[in-house]
Amino acid sequence: MDRDPLKKVISLLEKIPGVGEKTARRYALFLLQQSKEYSIELSKAILELKENTGSCPQCGNITSSDGELCAICCDPMRDRETLCVLESLEDLLNFEHSGIYNGLYFVLGGRISPMEGEDLDDERLKKLKDYVVEGKFKEVIIATNPKVEGDLTFYAVYDAIKDCNVAISRLAFGLPVGGNIGYADRMTLHASLDSRVAIKDAKR
Repeated sequence: MDRDPLKKVISLLEKIPGVGEKTARRYALFLLQQSKEYSIELSKAILELKENTGSCPQCGNITSSDGELCAICCDPMRDRETLCVLESLEDLLNFEHSGIYNGLYFVLGGRISPMEGEDLDDERLKKLKDYVVEGKFKEVIIATNPKVEGDLTFYAVYDAIKDCNVAISRLAFGLPVGGNIGYADRMTLHASLDSRVAIKDAKR
């Protein structure tokens, strides 16, 4: 057991995506220099985040507790004819922060990456198909990342819903190859969304 609390904090911070050893050490030293009150408040906030948030049973977004629909799914002002399918919660939050989209979402909660041994849950794909049918959407936008993994994920999603009577489109130019929706700026997302490519039309 590591008896050095600084090393322990650095080790835990390194588990955060995008945080390397140097950044983790800088964060740990910052925390060390803060008041005891700040440390207590931060630790309480992290515990509350874990204890008082859940996953929306309809779209996979963050919600106040398990079993409750999120604010987006409950919002009567949202466009309920368009569904945007995303790989991760981070992608959803970036879309919302950009303010360029007013439809509903579905978070896959994963991607297909043979190199990293990742795959999509069949039950999640079935839930998506059921949601597309029951929601009576007119268009489904498959917004996967512009990478090899994103392409594989796109085709898996397309295969799952291609028999549904719904128009299917995909994000177009604007996102650089190898980029990530979770880090894209507002203008890039806007261009990619506005120029989305139609993959399949709905039956008239």
